[in-house]
Amino acid sequence: MLINNAGIGPISPLDDLRVEEWEATIDVNVEGVLYGIAAALLVFRQQRFGHFVNTASTAAHRIVSNQAVYAATKTAVRVISEASRQEAGDKVGVTVITPGFTRSDFRSRCRRRRSRRARRPPRVALVRSCQLASPEGGEPMMSYLAICGCSTSVY
Repeated sequence: MLINNAGIGPISPLDDLRVEEWEATIDVNVEGVLYGIAAALLVFRQQRFGHFVNTASTAAHRIVSNQAVYAATKTAVRVISEASRQEAGDKVGVTVITPGFTRSDFRSRCRRRRSRRARRPPRVALVRSCQLASPEGGEPMMSYLAICGCSTSVY
């Protein structure tokens, strides 16, 4: 199972022209999902099963001012998830989660970090896979896939 849950969301009107923040948001929210899928598919094909869980947002369904880029990236996650589901066949599952606003420091961190220059996240996802053996020592009961090298702390 791969859970794509990283996300950043700068909050500002488009006319602030925070292009570097837009690039960082696209890198983490869209390209991070794509790189995760690419890495996990190699493992899923080898083991002949797997499941993707991608986190979008209600911003993919309801657009609010000052969140155009964030909403666009979460819409992309929704579309990527649906396309993946259609392409995956019956051996790979795809779930998309679209949570609403939750009580966290997500918005305050975005506001505090606005003035800092955005750094692009690494473009390479490293994959580590291990299988948990069944109690009888037979076929693995579950596979675990960890994607390393991506961080939500990109500011």
